[in-house]
Amino acid sequence: MELQSAGEAFIRPGQLLTDRAALSAASRWTQAVSEADGVCVVHLASGVDPCELTVDLREQGLRASPNHVLRGQPLFFGGPASRPFPAPPVHYRPGRSRSDVEVGLLDTGVAKHPWWSGSDWYAQVGPGEADAVEGEQAGHGTFIAGLLTRRAPGVRLRVHRVLDGDGLTDEAAVARVLHRLRERPPQVLNLSFGGHTFDDRPPPLLSDAIGALTDTVTVACAGNTGSDRPFWPAALPFVVGVAAVDATQQLRAPYSGYGTWVDACARGDWLTSSYLDTGEYGGYAAWSGTSFATALVSGAIADAARHEPVKEWIRNLLDSEETPQITDLGVLFPASL
Repeated sequence: MELQSAGEAFIRPGQLLTDRAALSAASRWTQAVSEADGVCVVHLASGVDPCELTVDLREQGLRASPNHVLRGQPLFFGGPASRPFPAPPVHYRPGRSRSDVEVGLLDTGVAKHPWWSGSDWYAQVGPGEADAVEGEQAGHGTFIAGLLTRRAPGVRLRVHRVLDGDGLTDEAAVARVLHRLRERPPQVLNLSFGGHTFDDRPPPLLSDAIGALTDTVTVACAGNTGSDRPFWPAALPFVVGVAAVDATQQLRAPYSGYGTWVDACARGDWLTSSYLDTGEYGGYAAWSGTSFATALVSGAIADAARHEPVKEWIRNLLDSEETPQITDLGVLFPASL
């Protein structure tokens, strides 16, 4: 994937995201347009800066954004979240519990694993949704699937592969999948990836796509940035942004993003879950990162949704003055794996 740095954010060079209303205003700088699932990707003429053009179009009241690159968040240079480590098998039996709750999992895909062998939801996972087997983040989706299914027994996962083996995707790819989810929205949506924007403002097309899922609770990671700089889509006001705490479940993990825009937190350090059955890994790994804290929160929300309206439940939990909170990390969801 070709990347370009823009204001300490990464974008697809020469690409602009718009809706149809902005196409005519951008036409003089346009080389080609690809439109699918409600998202227009404008391929700009050589030498046109997508960030500068975005500013011009927004000043005209139009919705536009560079095509920001997003990345899964298990990685932190020099920290414990650097890579997965082989782990001994975890003896877990899914049992016969069945839930009507569905969690949308947009990630690297999900690989075959004993924990969901024979499950109805995994039978629906096609070849195109299988987990990546090569790259720095291969197995990321499988790891998260294990955390979700153990935290919310009997939950059904709907898997969409949007990240490549290195955990990379872009706004256009994610927005298009979200657009397709509108026909049958899941109760909970797990997005263990994100990124910065060139101007630290909300990305409008991605924001629109998530906001259109009005009956879904969207949960996203606060990022492994170790800073309070807004990380998107977690920083959107209608998304549950999740930070990571350390193994004590009392202190912020050093790599975790934080700030007033964070809503919740959960343990992110040295979690053990399902993984690829390859090389030194026998289907299990230990891994750290806000990606995995997010899965624990998504799982807790999905478990609660079996008994209560999910939007109302999470709203009451986050807004209650009686709910214990950690400054700049939000409500603590204790790990129960």
